[in-house]
Amino acid sequence: MMFKTYHAEHHRYQGWDGIDTDIPSSIETKLFRTTIGKAFFAFFQIVFYAFRPCVLRQQTLHRMHALNWIVVVGFWAGLVGAGLGWTTLGNAWIYCVLCTFFAGALHPMSGHFISEHYVFDPEGIQETYSYYGPLNILGYNVGLHNEHHDFPNVPWTRLHQVANIAPEYYDHLVVTDSWPKTIWNFITDSRVTTFSRVKREKEAWKRAALLPTDTDLAPAVFARGEKKSAASSPTKKLSLIHI
Repeated sequence: MMFKTYHAEHHRYQGWDGIDTDIPSSIETKLFRTTIGKAFFAFFQIVFYAFRPCVLRQQTLHRMHALNWIVVVGFWAGLVGAGLGWTTLGNAWIYCVLCTFFAGALHPMSGHFISEHYVFDPEGIQETYSYYGPLNILGYNVGLHNEHHDFPNVPWTRLHQVANIAPEYYDHLVVTDSWPKTIWNFITDSRVTTFSRVKREKEAWKRAALLPTDTDLAPAVFARGEKKSAASSPTKKLSLIHI
């Protein structure tokens, strides 16, 4: 239940400072700039991903949260009542926690956490990237991230149809060609840090005049009509786009 709320805010207020908890905190951006720091961040990213929202944006508890806890605790209590025993359940719980941790560490699948919104494209006109490789089979098509953000209510089994129906909106976009390579490039590329995210001021849309962006560069790139790899774009220095 907690994650559902945070994830919905990430979709509705993507990049909003103080609202979108998918963006690393200021402390993270300062601590994890070096190769060693980024390797540490990548290894423990699931921990930051899980606890960052709890620190930066606490939720108000309501009945659905209580119901969620009742169901979870009741399930484990039912297993104890079925005769599995505390030792067996304790080992099972440790196994689940370790599986979750290592799946979000330096694991081929965990590259999707970085590839989705970190800006690898030096031209900096795009903030969400899709991956169309075979690992989507194991990740419920989470790689089709532009499609997911455009139509969050479309089930994962049909996300491929979104790009097929409207190729003119997706064929020109920068894509990620490899999740493992994305992790490697994130750690080794000095131009990319935890600060390489598109970030907006909260409620900036209410201002009469917005800060200039790179949006005007888009037509020139779109006119090329080719897909580029976000994880292997050359030259130019990356910068964070403030809107």
